[in-house]
Amino acid sequence: MQVPLYQAKADFFRMLGHPVRIRVLELLQHGPVPVRDLLADIEIEPSSLSQQLAVLRRSGIVVSIREGSTVSYALAGGDVADLLRAARRILTELLNGQNVLLAELRQADATASPLSADTPVSSRLVK
Repeated sequence: MQVPLYQAKADFFRMLGHPVRIRVLELLQHGPVPVRDLLADIEIEPSSLSQQLAVLRRSGIVVSIREGSTVSYALAGGDVADLLRAARRILTELLNGQNVLLAELRQADATASPLSADTPVSSRLVK
């Protein structure tokens, strides 16, 4: 039985749902990176990085490249880099929206009438 497209998409995003995997993909956006450099940049145990690279490799999103004794990883295609850029744009918009809301809340606090510390809490509540 074929998996519905929405389920395949959910599985794909679940596969991306680990901070180390996202960081690896970010580091690979500009070309192949040796495992030793990934370890230095991410600062995790080699076995943990190996597990996360295996998940990415099994999904087909990255490929490994062996040159002599050096193993590097690269993105399997440019669409992954596009997806990461789209995620960055979406997050930027969301955070900008939160900053606007925060500014509005601060403005409302600044214009609210000050209450004395002696005012009972029940009197401070908006009814």
